[in-house]
Amino acid sequence: MKLKLATFLFISSFVSLQAQTKVTPFHPGQRADGVTYCLPRTQVKAELQAIKTVYTPGEFAAYAERYMHVQNVNPSATTRFEIVKIKLSTVGVPDTTKVFTVKLKDKSIAPMMQLTESGIVQSINRISGSPAENHQEDVLPSTRHQLNSRQYFTEEMLSATSSARMAELVAQEIYDIRESKNEIMRGQVDAMPKDGASLKIVLDRLNQQEQALTQTFVGYTDTTYLSQSYIFEPTKDTDKEILFRFSKKLGFVDADDLAGTPYYISVKDQHTVILPDEKENEKRKIEGIVYNLPSMALISVFDGTRTMISQKLPIAQFGMIDQLAPTLFNKNTTTKVLFDISTGALLDLQQ
Repeated sequence: MKLKLATFLFISSFVSLQAQTKVTPFHPGQRADGVTYCLPRTQVKAELQAIKTVYTPGEFAAYAERYMHVQNVNPSATTRFEIVKIKLSTVGVPDTTKVFTVKLKDKSIAPMMQLTESGIVQSINRISGSPAENHQEDVLPSTRHQLNSRQYFTEEMLSATSSARMAELVAQEIYDIRESKNEIMRGQVDAMPKDGASLKIVLDRLNQQEQALTQTFVGYTDTTYLSQSYIFEPTKDTDKEILFRFSKKLGFVDADDLAGTPYYISVKDQHTVILPDEKENEKRKIEGIVYNLPSMALISVFDGTRTMISQKLPIAQFGMIDQLAPTLFNKNTTTKVLFDISTGALLDLQQ
């Protein structure tokens, strides 16, 4: 049966009161006279955000201390990457070992089931389901700080015969602009702006001109925000497994690129679900809608010196399956159920 997003199955309600829905494990090749669904296997998604900072030195960086009295101006261009945010969440993928068919007996009804595109059970007898499987990542806007300083150069500056002379003239212009701003603020100019709005416009223009010319000495910095996601599927406790590599000079790099520092992930099952022993498990019969009881796990992401994030998340494969009583879906019942599509857990049940 082809499964589509928000797939619904409606069964006629003109049936007997005693009939119940039958659920059985799905066997490949078996004809499913009903609805086939699967439970999810949980993956951990690490969403990272990094900032790329590019510094461009000013044209007159070598003269910054002489004419502007600014020390330690870097004369060389630099590019630096830094991780600024990490978020952990869970996503679900179909677990091929947990596929079931809601099978119909004669004169029986099955619930209205909503499945995801991948066939994971999402809800029963309700329109609204779990949060969407895919969501758009928040990316901060990049900023560009370079200003066109040349538009403020005077004819004398442009005709200077040496860089030192041009830098001297630009510095003098900056000091003149600062003096003009001070005179305006003190009300010492002959043609003062008529109102507050006009005053703001004049000062804004002078500030922009000063900033553009100052960049010729101290340079400017552009920032770009980058996002990257990594998926890890826990199968057992893990102390230290490489999740990704990151370089302060290159940013996110391939997992086998030794130019990047390794960042690790550790997974510790908290055993919040008590698993049945083999004998008890063999005695269990599947008679109702099957769902997962995930166990909580402590997930940590760290490098060689510090832990970036440590968070407890539910992991389906560390837990066990359970089932809802078949009587919940008799003809006269309107049981509504909501499942977590990342873990297969029961989120809400209403009768």
